[in-house]
Amino acid sequence: MAQILVTGAAGFIGAHAAAALAQAGHRVVGCDSFNAYYPVELKHARVAALLQPAGVPVERLDLCDGAALQALMRLHRIDTVLHLAAQAGVRHSVSAPLDYVQANLLGFASVLEACRLQGVGHLLYASSSSVYGRRDGDAAPGGFRESDRIDAPASFYAATKQANEAMAHATAAVHRLPVTGLRFFTVYGPWGRPDMAYWGFAERLRRGETLQLYGQGELRRDFTHVDDVVDALLRLVARGAPAGRQREDGVPAELFNIGHRQPVRVIDFVRLLERATGCPAHIEFAPMQAGDVPDTSADPSRLIEAIGPWRATPLAEGLAGFVRWLEGWNARGASLRLALAAAA
Repeated sequence: MAQILVTGAAGFIGAHAAAALAQAGHRVVGCDSFNAYYPVELKHARVAALLQPAGVPVERLDLCDGAALQALMRLHRIDTVLHLAAQAGVRHSVSAPLDYVQANLLGFASVLEACRLQGVGHLLYASSSSVYGRRDGDAAPGGFRESDRIDAPASFYAATKQANEAMAHATAAVHRLPVTGLRFFTVYGPWGRPDMAYWGFAERLRRGETLQLYGQGELRRDFTHVDDVVDALLRLVARGAPAGRQREDGVPAELFNIGHRQPVRVIDFVRLLERATGCPAHIEFAPMQAGDVPDTSADPSRLIEAIGPWRATPLAEGLAGFVRWLEGWNARGASLRLALAAAA
């Protein structure tokens, strides 16, 4: 079993993945900066609900502090790193690009250097479907492939993820650090991020508010449930590090799409949320936003070849589970607010 460091362990995917890795028998340590991009209460709640029961300690750490990161890795004799920490959000990158330079570029460079110096045997890191950029018309037949060109980013966020892939490949080529890049496709599910569309849509539906659908509701997204993502991550960790033998250039670097090739129009996604919440949608259509892309669709062939068939949660089932979780989360928040008001 591996000694694994999960960065961004208090985040959405990180908390689910760290808990599952520990339950699978790995020794897992997490770290997180606990920044305030969205309410920190949610991050602490993930730690309490998902990580503490699984016995995963979480250290508060800024990844740009290379000395502290390396000390943590030495202390726990880390041999595998699952790097999920990042500044997320395409639209936030339009107004605050420097946030992405700090977290996604400097932070990732620090992780690469720490892995190199500490002799880590395998670095798995989060990339994004955003690297495929904007395509005119529908996604490529069969979905985006890892071999497709990615030299036209549609957002600064996407540009930082492209840079991460280049940085990882260069480190693998020069220092022989085995790296596996993970291009996530629109991950959703319980304990997600409040800034993500599915969470905001569900809240507005419950309050009877108008939903603004960009791109006239015709944008298509390849939604991937967080449980499916975790299943793929566990299988990739168990599979082990790339050796470089599979590539013509001999570099121990791999890239995988983490998506199902099941794109859904946003308008159809909203209809499924209507059913899950029992609330009718009041819709206002709007043009596409800066940084948005019309389609995302993964070709998962390379992933399936590597790990075999993996979990595929039906979208209606996944959204129903998220709505149940959200109802509980909102009830918990209301109770907390009442308790704080009483204490004041």
